[in-house]
Parts: sequence; C-alpha cells; structure tokens
Amino acid sequence: QVQLVESGGGLVQSGDSLRLSCAASGRSFSSSVMGWFRQAPGTEREFVAAMGWSVDSALYADSMKGRFTISRDNAKNTVYLQMNRLKPEDTAVYYCAAGSTRMTMRGGIVNYWGQGTQVTVSS
Repeated sequence: QVQLVESGGGLVQSGDSLRLSCAASGRSFSSSVMGWFRQAPGTEREFVAAMGWSVDSALYADSMKGRFTISRDNAKNTVYLQMNRLKPEDTAVYYCAAGSTRMTMRGGIVNYWGQGTQVTVSS
C-alpha cells in the first residue's frame, strides 16, 4: 500500500517555474515507479513523466521534454516535478502516481493516485 500527497501547486505567471512535491508513505516506495499526470478541465488525464529508482530512468511525454524534470529522493520518500517556462496550457490538476513499470504507467496503468494539486498559469 502506498499513499501519496502532493503539494506545491499554485497560481503563477507565464514563464515562471514551479516545483511540485509528492510525499509517499508505505514500504513499497523504493520499489515503485513514480510518476506525474495532469488533467485540464474537459480533457482526459495525460501522462507527464515517470521514473524508476535511478535518475537515468526518467521517461517523459514528448510535449514535456526540455521543460519538465522528474526526480526522486528515496531517503525522503518524495518525488518531485520541476516545471520551467510554464505556459497557460500547462494549467491543470497535477497528480502523483505510483505504478509497476514506466511503460505501463505511460499507458495509464497506475496502482496508486494522489489527490492532485492545482497549477494555474496566467498569461
């Protein structure tokens, strides 16, 4: 069992940066693939990024590459999403997720979800 709690969302201006955090509890954190999804109003939830144990394992949606960076601190049971050069179209609820593999997570198969944190980017 893994419980996920996101934080760090808010209202920012276009071009700003924001870092989201996801604190995980449960013994499975270190063995779980961790990731982020987002959902804008009226749209389906979409994959943002995922990573396994090592930093070299990061996997991104094509549209997020270069602006978003996922990282994790296994000692703190926390995963982060650094978002740079934010755009109004990045406005969404961002969800933390835990899953089994990066590829299945990219396909939307998730074992655990956080409650989400709102990110709003004004123009």
